[in-house]
Order: sequence, then structure tokens, then C-alpha cells
Amino acid sequence: MINFKQIISDKISKVTQIDEKELETYIEIPKDAKNGDYSFPCFRLAKELKKAPPVIANEIKEVIEKEIEQIKEIEKVEVIGGYLNFFINKEILVEEVLKEVSKTQEYGKSEVGKGKNIVIDYSAPNIAKPFHIGHLRTTLIGNSLYRTYKYLGYNTTGINHLGDYGTQFGKMIEAYKMWKDEYNLEEDPINKMMDMYVRINSLCKEDEQVLERCRENFRLLESGDKYCVDLWNRFKDLSMVEFNKIYDILNVKFDSYNGEAFYADKTDEVIKTLEEKEKLTESEGARIVDLEDVGINTPCLIQKANGSSIYATRDLAAIMYRAKTYDFDKCLYVVAYEQNLHFKQIFEVAKYLVDEKYAKGLEHVSYGMVSLPTGKMSTRLGNVVKIEDLINGTIEKAQEIIAEKNPNLENKDEVAKKVGIGAIVFNTLSTVTTKDQIFDWNTALNFQGETGPYIQYTYVRTRSVLEKAGYVPKSEDIKIENLTDEYSLEILKLMYNFEDVLIQVTDKNEPSILSRYLIDLAKAYSSFYNENKIIVEDKEIQDARIYLTYAVGNVLKQGAQLLGIEMPEKM
Repeated sequence: MINFKQIISDKISKVTQIDEKELETYIEIPKDAKNGDYSFPCFRLAKELKKAPPVIANEIKEVIEKEIEQIKEIEKVEVIGGYLNFFINKEILVEEVLKEVSKTQEYGKSEVGKGKNIVIDYSAPNIAKPFHIGHLRTTLIGNSLYRTYKYLGYNTTGINHLGDYGTQFGKMIEAYKMWKDEYNLEEDPINKMMDMYVRINSLCKEDEQVLERCRENFRLLESGDKYCVDLWNRFKDLSMVEFNKIYDILNVKFDSYNGEAFYADKTDEVIKTLEEKEKLTESEGARIVDLEDVGINTPCLIQKANGSSIYATRDLAAIMYRAKTYDFDKCLYVVAYEQNLHFKQIFEVAKYLVDEKYAKGLEHVSYGMVSLPTGKMSTRLGNVVKIEDLINGTIEKAQEIIAEKNPNLENKDEVAKKVGIGAIVFNTLSTVTTKDQIFDWNTALNFQGETGPYIQYTYVRTRSVLEKAGYVPKSEDIKIENLTDEYSLEILKLMYNFEDVLIQVTDKNEPSILSRYLIDLAKAYSSFYNENKIIVEDKEIQDARIYLTYAVGNVLKQGAQLLGIEMPEKM
């Protein structure tokens, strides 16, 4: 498609002699259409050009206006304060969008990421513990980023770095030794393992000898003791059966399930490399990397005094492995902000272990914590909301609403599942990732307003219009002048920006940008639908409005899929 931003930045560059690619990044889309289709803030140039922003704006406007008749893509330029506001040629915009929609069902798909390798580490539940809402954000943020990067042509690898190693397994092994006769792990294994974990944690606080036995169990596990390894594998297999049920319902996929345990025998290379570079120092019997010279006051612990590795060592081994295996341009870690210090530490230490290209590609996609209205959750205390309960409760609520609104609907259960999951996914991804979320059933199950069900309902409305019309006209038969009204243009401008929105999602690793976009598009279509009768006597007007409806449905469906939401055909 024609790149209007590029055309504008090229014209400004010729006046200011500033790099057009840099100028293109400054261009904004005004909130109010009265201020044009694109706006350029001249404040960004004041220091470099040593002039007041309004003076810069007027000088640029004057030059562009002299050749405006030769620039078919721009209708006019206005100055408001220090802003240059550009009004683009509406007919060219309509033509471009319709042409692109007619080419493919995968509107907005591109090859901007071709040749680049992206690794995304997300979900990572802990073996032998419930999959609770604390894992929801990492799973859904990671899944949406995975889908979006892939859609933009990146070679993308999704990794579920399972929490399948560490002292907690020493505790689980000890709990099993003590209480195996009390628990039948073939029935409801996750809840029973959770109960064992809570009990052993409580006992460890009371009895230092029990805690010491747990530590010894983990040491035996690391050294390959058959009893401990077999028991650990059993815990892992039972857990994965339960986790995969959740992943199947949420339609979440991974390319690798290599967790912490996979890297347990690869930590020697980390230690050897750090020794060779003289970065390891002794501290109370343990071995650390001091990071004060880079402004991190807490050292990175590499090896415990008893010789055991810790998760930081295994994370560093994973970085080395991923660099060799995937040759990544970016390696994203979708992990809560409670781990900010941990990632600062290991990213600094990684500079001693891998080439600069890989060290620069490491990114922590930090997200806020999820808590209950009553406070923070803890698996140690058993204070969690399990994902399974959340999903089942939401689907049940969706069933009630659908039964009330459309009692004769076919496939009610299938629709309720899509609506319920859509509500959960959208509720999770509509918040900026860095913000905390208080999980509230009333909020998650609200089917009004800016929600997943609202987007689904809008899509269903587009399907209903097409069904009523009985056809989709050919794009080449659409008269452009029939789509230049205010409501049609609002939709078309949003559709034009779809690929740019997806690029923003990957640039900022922020799926909420896409969530916001889909709400804006759904609202724009609702306004169009309310203001324009679609099935009318004038065939040319009807064709134009039906085709626009068809296009909106395609983009809503595609955008929702990138979030991880499926669209029902009827509701």
C-alpha cells in the first residue's frame, strides 16, 4: 500500500535536511479528525533548527503548498501552534484499502520480519503446582506476541521454560516419602501435589531437619539418583497432562518445552566460561559475579556453597543454548516485574558468555502482577484461583447470557466456549502489560462495553449483514465515492493502519495496542451501522456498504486471532 507517512516525511526532509526515516517516527495520528489524518510535531525539530516550533511549521507548510498540486496523496496542510496537520486524499485512501482487502484473507500480513529469528519464553508453570491466574498473563501475552511476530514474517520459536527443577522438588520428594500412602496421585494429581507442597512447606518452617532433608533430596536429584529422578519424572508427566488441557482450551502452542531441568547439565559451560574470563569471585563459600561496576548492587549468584546451581545459572545456560540453536535476533522473556532484578543481572552476565548480537537481543517483557481483591496470591499458602475454575465459571456465565439472549441458537455450548474464552483473553490483554491487575470475577465476566464479547458481537453483526444480503460484491465494482462519508472513512483509516498497529505491538511487545485497535474498529463499525442503512435500493451504494462490512469482519477476525480469540459466526 501507499505509505502516507513516508510521503509526508520525505517532503519535510527536503525542507529541513533531516533524515526522512527519523522524521517518519515522529508522525502522529490526531485524536480529532478535524486536525487532519496525520500530524507532525515541530517541537521535535526546535533544538536542531534553532527556531520556534510555529515558525518551523509555517516554513515547511509554505514550501509544501507550492507543490501541493503535484502531490496527489495530500489534499492540504494546516498549522496549529507547533503542529503541521496533513489531510490526505480520501479517494486514494479508499482505493488502497479496498485493493489490499481484495488481495488476501490475511489482511495486514507482511514480511517485515523476514530473515529475523525471534525466541519467546512464556507461560513456564511450575511442575506439581496448579496452573493459576498468576500464569495467565505470561501465557496469553506470550501467545499473542508469538502469533503477531509470526504474522509479520518473523521466524518465531515459542518456548515453555517449565519450572521443573530446584529446591521445591527436594521438598516434593520428601513430602512423597513421608505421606505417599495418604495420596493417590492417579486421581486429581495437581490438587493432591499442591496439598503435599503446602504441608511440606509448613513443616519445613517448623523443623530445620526436614528442610535439610529436602535440600539433600535436591542434591541427589541433580546427581542423577534413580529414585529421585523417577519420582520427579512422575510429577512432571502428571502435571503436563493437566497443563495441556488448559493450553488446548486456550489454543496456546509451543515449539519447545525445554525447562530448567534441560539445562542442569549445561551449567558447567557457564561456570567454565566465567572462570576463564575471571568474572567469578568467592562469597561465603558461594561463587558470584560482582555487578557493581554496571550499577547493580546485588551480585549474581552462580553456584551455591554446596556446589548446586541455581535458576540464574540455568537461565544463563539457556541463553548460551538458545544463541547456538536459534541464532536469535531477539530473545523475549515474558515474566512478571518481580523478576526485574534477576533479568538485569543475567543479561549483564550474559555479555561475558555470548556474542554482542545475542546479548543485545535479550529483552524482559515485564508485566504487572495479578492479585485477588483480598490480596496477593501464594502457592505456598494455597491461596490461588485456578485457571480451570476461571475458565469453567466464565463459560457457564456465557451460557446463561446466550440462553437468555438467543434461546434458539444452535451450537450454544460451542459459542459459549468461544465467548467465555474470548472474555478471559481480552480482559487479560486489554491492560498495558506493566500495570498490575486485580482479578475480579465481575470485571472478567462483564459482557458490556470494551470487552472481547463486544468485538465478537460486532463480528457476528457483519456476518449477519452478509447473510441477509446474500452476496459479497467484487471489489472492482465498488464506486469509491460511495465510501467517502465520515463514518466509512473512519473505518477505512483504521483499516489502513492495521499493519502499522501490528508493527507497534512487536516494537513495544505490547498486545494491548491491538486490543485497543479492535475496540476502536468495532465502535467505528457500530457508528457506521447505526448511521447508514446497508440494504438499500441504490445497488452501487449497497455494494459499497456490504463490501466495507465484509472487510471489517475480516480484520476483526484476524486481529482477534492474533490475540488468541476465536470468533463465533452467530451469538
